[in-house]
Amino acid sequence: MHPFQTLIYEKEDGVARVSLDRPAVLNAYNIQMRDDFSEALFAVAEDPDVRALLITGEGRGFCAGADLTEFGSAPSQVIARQVRWERDVWGQMIDLDKPIVAAVHGYCIGSGLEIALLCDVRVAADDTIFAMPEVRLGMIPAAGGTQTLPRNAGRSQSLDLLLTGRRFTAQEAYSMRLVTRLSPPERLTDDARQAAEKLAHAPPQTVALLKRALREGGDMRLDDALGLETRLAAQHFG
Repeated sequence: MHPFQTLIYEKEDGVARVSLDRPAVLNAYNIQMRDDFSEALFAVAEDPDVRALLITGEGRGFCAGADLTEFGSAPSQVIARQVRWERDVWGQMIDLDKPIVAAVHGYCIGSGLEIALLCDVRVAADDTIFAMPEVRLGMIPAAGGTQTLPRNAGRSQSLDLLLTGRRFTAQEAYSMRLVTRLSPPERLTDDARQAAEKLAHAPPQTVALLKRALREGGDMRLDDALGLETRLAAQHFG
């Protein structure tokens, strides 16, 4: 695979690692990163040797949000959001039938948190700072935050975070179920890597069906979701 401008891509022992690589701007998410990320996700989906994905960030933070020098300079916010969605990176993450682990540290802000919330397992350094600050810029989240946040933290706590834009700690994020587990900063990469390696050893078809059951069943009535589970189990054993 050709080298990316804004990402580092590598794979080993069934785990692909995509590391956001704009450390001078705390890995702010820009148009080039969107394009690179989309290509990397396509490669992960199509590579049978990759059985799990680990997403990390270079430098002092995971991702400080959208790069407003690009997304904020369009003639209107509508056009800015249209540009941002020209590649459906978020849809690619949702539809990926391989487990995704995020390792977040430093700053996990705005789009950074939205990326993490689209992952299956989220490991955070215990000194990470989080925020969803779009309201302070006269914007609302457009990378899934209004939907993924309440699906994890509940409506009331999500409204608090979204309406105030306040910063919050890794301990708060853990208590609100926005991260799966906490890790000392010096162990973050190793802990997240170990988690991804364990998931990579799970049977791929089983993982794909489990992810589909949760993805599709979460928005169904319980009886319909149980029917989906029954069909998927029959498909698996058949």
